[in-house]
Parts: sequence; C-alpha cells; structure tokens
Amino acid sequence: MAAHAEWRQAGMAERKVALVTGASAGVGRATALALADHGYDVALLARGRAGLQTAAAEIESRGRRALVLPTDVADHAAVDRAATTVEDRLGPLDVWVNNAMTTSFAPLAQTSPADFQRAIEVTFLGQVWGTMAALTRMRPRDRGSIVNVGSALAFIGIPLQAPYCAAKFASRGFFESARAELLHDGSRVRMSMVHLPAVNTPQFSWCHTSLDRHPQPVPPIYQPELCAKVIVRAAVDGRRSKIIGSWNKALVAAGSIAPGFGNHYAALGAWESQLTDAPLAPDRPDNLRAPADGDRDAGAHGIFDDRAGGFTDPGFLRSLPQTGRTFARALVATVRDRRRPRAQRPRPTTGAPARHTADV
Repeated sequence: MAAHAEWRQAGMAERKVALVTGASAGVGRATALALADHGYDVALLARGRAGLQTAAAEIESRGRRALVLPTDVADHAAVDRAATTVEDRLGPLDVWVNNAMTTSFAPLAQTSPADFQRAIEVTFLGQVWGTMAALTRMRPRDRGSIVNVGSALAFIGIPLQAPYCAAKFASRGFFESARAELLHDGSRVRMSMVHLPAVNTPQFSWCHTSLDRHPQPVPPIYQPELCAKVIVRAAVDGRRSKIIGSWNKALVAAGSIAPGFGNHYAALGAWESQLTDAPLAPDRPDNLRAPADGDRDAGAHGIFDDRAGGFTDPGFLRSLPQTGRTFARALVATVRDRRRPRAQRPRPTTGAPARHTADV
C-alpha cells in the first residue's frame, strides 16, 4: 500500500486506473492504448512478456503509468493477486476490461477434450474470475465499470469454432446474470458487454488448429482500434451492450427473428470463408497453453491489414452477391425446417470438408 499512499499524498488521487486482460496483443493491446489516451493509468495482464513490455512503453510514452503483470487468466488466484497488486501500486480500479481469449480452431471431431477445456477456461472462466476480482474491490466503494468483451459468435455459432462460440455464449449468460444482481442490489457499479465483429488480430497466426490451411477472420474484417474505441466508450458511459458492425447486427437480428437461421447460414457460408488458400507454416506458433509472444512483440494487428476495411472493404463488397445468395438460401432452409417433420429434414450441403493434419 506504500506506493498507493505516496501518489495520494502527492496530490494525484484524481488519476484513473484501468486493467485490461489479454493486453499484450490484438484488441486488448489497442484497448490499453486507447484507455491511456483517455487519461487512464493501465495495468496490463497477459502471458506474453514481450507484448506486455512494449505495450507498457507505449503507454508511458503517452504520459500515463503502466504496470506489467504476466498472468494466466484461467487461474483465479493469479487474477485476484494481480488485482491486489494493481490497487497497491496504481490505486483503486476504476475500469476492468475482460478481453483475454484463446481457442482451438478445428472441427469438433478434431478437437481434444483437453484443448476444448483449455479454451473454455481462458475465454469464459477468465471473464468470470476477472469480474469476481473486480466486483470484490468495486462493490464496497459502490463505483467502477466492468466491460466484458463478447462476440457476434455469442449469438450465432459457426463451424470450426465450437470452443470459442461456447465460451462467448456462456460469457453472455454470465454477464446477464451478474448485471441483474447488481441492479437488484442498487449498485452503482456498471457492467457492459461489447460484441466484436471479425477483427484483424494476431490470433489467427497463433491460435491452436488441426487444419492445414491458415485461418482467417470471416469478412467483413475490422481493425482492433475501432473495437477499442467502442470498449472505452462503454467503460465511460456504462452502456449495457453493443454489437459492432452492421453486418453482424443484421445476422444477429435475422437469427433472433428466425431461430435456426444462424445454423443454416453458418453451415452454408462459414466454413471455407474462415480459411485462406495459404498452407499452414510448419513452424507456426501455438498459444493455447503457452504464450506465442514470449520473446517477440506481435502488436495489435494481424496479417490482414489490406482487407480490414469493415463493411466498406472492397473485397467484402465484391462478395456481397454470393453472400446475399447464401443469406437467402439459409432463410429458405430455415422456413422449410419449420414446415417439415424432423425425420424428413434434409442434411445441409456444405461442400468438401476442411483438410486436417491429425486426428484426435
């Protein structure tokens, strides 16, 4: 508590403090920098030291304090210790952003139970442990803001991403329950959830996969700075929920109006659209159980800068006729499903299955 007391005595009690998990790369990295630009000192949690150290230097260059805390968010005790360290070193937490994630990018039949469990522990339980640690400190003060990072895949599940979709669906349910409890208690602690679109981050170059082609985000692809801007806005204004991206809003709305639509749309259009034509490099890193950026900084951006134009990306706009046809076919299949007895419902045709390198 000594450092905390020192800056209070120095007249710096008005400084704001934020914590971001998954802060070494991608959206977490961009969010940490955006918070610093917004006047926050930032604690950085992730496993990759190189990314954390570089992010800390970038924050300090903006005139804010940074605290590097290598942490595996799947470990509840480690997350709670990190929260204590942050408050001791920087001061009371005003904002907590739960962003850390990992996944196994593969068909379910090629996903081991251990890989599935690990992805759930980081992507879902990491949000639970982070929220619990934040609330333990914010509720007694009756102030603070928690932002949990979700996904459009918290509403519509797609092939090759069962662990990630399951974790994001669970995160959305957890968020709703925890927020309802705060409302019941009349707490002034705010909880928000920001659902991301496909984002150009390094995860596609290091997520675990059993496939032999390089994975990619499903177009339209957005840059992490746009997502960071919305996350910071939610932290400041406490807005309950936000879905980023016009196309994602349309898909979520269609799935809500016509249950089952998402399954058909994903079956018809979300398999090949997640794979590039590039073969998987034999020395490609894998961050499922160990950080892939232990000795090198990956930054916020992935390898798709030339395509990350969001809904206005020319490549995505050129694909709209085919996308529209897939959308229409999915709607037709959904209507037919609702009209036919279950035993007569046809199996969807999705094309050739993705190639893989190893059976589990």
